[in-house]
Amino acid sequence: MGNDVHNWLGSVQLDVTSAALRLQPRVVAIDGPAGSGKTTVGYAVAEEIRFLFFDTGAMYRAVTWAALSREIDVYDEQAVSRLAEAIHIDILPPPDAHHNARASVVLVDGEDVSDAIRRAEVDQTVSIVSAYARVRAALSQQQRRVGLSYGSGEGERPGIVMVGRDIGTVIMPDAPVKIYLDASAEERARRRYREILAKGEAADYDRVLADIRRRDALDSGRALSPLRVADDARIIDTSTSTIDAVVARVIDEIMRVAAQL
Repeated sequence: MGNDVHNWLGSVQLDVTSAALRLQPRVVAIDGPAGSGKTTVGYAVAEEIRFLFFDTGAMYRAVTWAALSREIDVYDEQAVSRLAEAIHIDILPPPDAHHNARASVVLVDGEDVSDAIRRAEVDQTVSIVSAYARVRAALSQQQRRVGLSYGSGEGERPGIVMVGRDIGTVIMPDAPVKIYLDASAEERARRRYREILAKGEAADYDRVLADIRRRDALDSGRALSPLRVADDARIIDTSTSTIDAVVARVIDEIMRVAAQL
């Protein structure tokens, strides 16, 4: 019985992977507001179909790290923008199963900065850098380059799962599978609140909720690449669903789209 179950699970994964390989381009776009679960879900889906996982927020962290390491004032919008336009950022799959695959491998001008971009000083300043219009425009081009490379089968993995806030609407509008994850502001705040407490840090739920609502307003109201649902995206509310259930629904959408090709 054990071997039968193992063989069945293997055949299911093979079917899903085979279906994903039929996508043209081989891109799964997952968008949504902060705390909607897109990073966790996107990573799980990428593992399931053996695609590269790409959290586009890593590029903003990479520019922030580059500015800090080169002693560029992050409040100098013009200087930071010129930097974003000058550096080359690559996203690669992890070299082995023990690497932190969630963040993939991030290279800035050939230097591996995967760990450096997660440092506290980057956490504290990335929101400043990500608000600059020229930075967003420059990184949109780099994100599109990575998406097109993997989407055409020219990358180190046969396809890519991209998560962010404007993947399906701006970065990869031709992605055959577009998912928009959502949840109530209260539920997203509860998730963030629990994450902070789990780290042993102090947290105030009302303050976390206010921050979530502030970020929603900024993301939806900005002039360049605002957060919105693509016309052909499948909307999934994650408020009361488990991660496994949401991942299953995304896989179902991949299978549905692939079956029509």
